[in-house]
Amino acid sequence: MVIGGPTELIVVRHGETVWNLDGRQQGQLDSPLTELGIHQAEAVGLALADADCRALYSSDLGRAAETADIVGRTLGLPVVTDARLRERHLGILQARTMADFERENPDEHARFRGSDPDYVVPGGESARQRHERSVACAEDLARRHPGQTIVIVTHGGPLGSLMRHALGLPLAGPRRFSLLNASMNTFAVKDGEWRLISWGDTHHLHGLDTMDDW
Repeated sequence: MVIGGPTELIVVRHGETVWNLDGRQQGQLDSPLTELGIHQAEAVGLALADADCRALYSSDLGRAAETADIVGRTLGLPVVTDARLRERHLGILQARTMADFERENPDEHARFRGSDPDYVVPGGESARQRHERSVACAEDLARRHPGQTIVIVTHGGPLGSLMRHALGLPLAGPRRFSLLNASMNTFAVKDGEWRLISWGDTHHLHGLDTMDDW
C-alpha cells in the first residue's frame, strides 16, 4: 500500500467454462467451470499470494463467483459480489451458439455484429449499458480502497469495457485485443484518472491452455 498512491485493480476474467468449450453464449446465464477452469483459478490465486491484495470482488454470476472463491481460499480473503460486474445480458442469444443465432435470427445477428453500442439484443441490454455499469462499479471500488491493491473477477465484456475506458477507445470501434480466461489485467486508478499497467498476463498459467472471448 502506498499512501496517496493510485489504487491497483487486478482484473481477472473467470476460468474456462463448459459453455466456453461448446461455443455457447453465456451472458447472464451460467455453466460450471471445467476442470481446466478450476486449475486456472487455482493458478491465479497462487500468482497473487504475495501481492498484498486487500479485497476481492466478483460478479455474482456463478462462473465468476466460483473462480473468485478459489482465488480467495489462497489469499485468505472473502468474496464480495456485485451485480454491476455481470456480463452483458444477451437476451435471445443466451445459451445459443453464434452459428445458430446467425441461421435463425440473421437480422439480429447482423446488428449484434455491427458497431452500434446502443443496439439492444431482444430481451437483453446494450454494450453501452454494460460498459457504464462496469466502469461505475470499478471506479466505486477504487475510491473505496485508495492506495491499495484489490482483485476483481469478472467477464470478457466488462473487462473489455475497462480497457476501452482506460485507453479512451470508442465503444463503436472493433475489438482488437484478447480477453483470455484467467488472465490478469492491471489498472492504476487515482482521482478518476486511469492507466493500463499490464494486459492479458497469463504467465501464471504455466502452460495451461486459455481461450479468448470471441
